[in-house]
Amino acid sequence: MGIVRTDEWLVKDWYRPEALCERLQSHFKGKSPRDIYQELLHFGMFRRHMVNETEMRNFIKTDLWENAGKILNQYTEKWHGPDLPVFIFPAAKKGSFFHRGEPQKSGVSYPDKLFLFLPESINEKELEALFVHEYHHTCRMAALGKLAEENTLLESMIMEGLAEYAVFHECGPEYLGEWCTLYGEEGLGKFWKQLLRNNLNKKKTDKIHNLLLYGGKGVPRLLGYSYGFYLVDTYYKRKDFFIKSSFEISAKPFVLTEKHTN
Repeated sequence: MGIVRTDEWLVKDWYRPEALCERLQSHFKGKSPRDIYQELLHFGMFRRHMVNETEMRNFIKTDLWENAGKILNQYTEKWHGPDLPVFIFPAAKKGSFFHRGEPQKSGVSYPDKLFLFLPESINEKELEALFVHEYHHTCRMAALGKLAEENTLLESMIMEGLAEYAVFHECGPEYLGEWCTLYGEEGLGKFWKQLLRNNLNKKKTDKIHNLLLYGGKGVPRLLGYSYGFYLVDTYYKRKDFFIKSSFEISAKPFVLTEKHTN
């Protein structure tokens, strides 16, 4: 397990993303390379037509794999988290799920694997912040014995809020995602009443779950993420934060202490 040397894959097949994804089939049982690539595109993996050979060679020459290995070792030991493969690929330049414009870091976590989509220029602390967020998801899924696909909207919001609060705790406030402060408290209160309050039990299989979590079609961008962090931040202003308990705590206490409940 550990950091998979996808740089070696990229040397050979960077211009054939589906060939890269053939190597991932054992980690996505029953899915074709095309299906895997489409899934990873959704979370920020590079698109072939948006990257040229020079950019890819520069990416391959970076120390990202070595730096990620040090960070992985640090947190598996510190958090007693699961040992799992970590795959690194270039980030999409634009049109990724979370960002527009220049390449931006993003990732996706599974119970048994983790993906990091990175720009060439990311510094080590930014890489650590992304890893902390994604690895917290993996640790929480392992502790609860539950897949993210089984979450309600409330559980998904709290999962994102807890992961980013772990970034605050481990890396500092300057490394929080910009989505944590997209909306003021007054705006969040309005969105709570209009959009979130009556949909907290919607499952991930309901279309409205992802719409409220990620935004789109009139729903503010990353609303569920932003409100999830607000809930978690409000809760831990009153209580001590411990990493281990954040893997296991139920989502319900965060709403019970929240001023927008009524």
